Amino acid sequence: MSAERNIQVVKDAYAAFLRGDIAAILAALTDDIEWEGVKGTEGTLPQAGVRRGKGEVARFFQEVDSTTKFERFEPQEFIAQGDTVVAVGMYSGIAKANGQRATSDWAMVFNMRDGKVARFREFCDSAALVRAYGGVLA
Repeated sequence: MSAERNIQVVKDAYAAFLRGDIAAILAALTDDIEWEGVKGTEGTLPQAGVRRGKGEVARFFQEVDSTTKFERFEPQEFIAQGDTVVAVGMYSGIAKANGQRATSDWAMVFNMRDGKVARFREFCDSAALVRAYGGVLA
């Protein structure tokens, strides 16, 4: 698929997220999706780590919903080359367990196959998230 079409798939997935339509996001994924959310926060955020398959990605979104109240979630820039799309943006939110706020710029990398997302990786200010969600930084 073209870079423009791949970007549109990613934009549509973000729009689905913002309206709470997780089924639409899952429909945009390959059956063997590899999803790595919030790199660098393993052991602190339950939504961190690698997930495989749509069922595990659905659980990721349940964990995000149960742990985080987003105040802002803004994809701002999209860059594509071949079957890779990088979205750059920012989010801010509140950790539901303790009321702490976190803000981070982020880059999210989508690897596409046959018009669907086959791999996802999220890079952000993991230290800010660890602090907000109650982790201890050495």
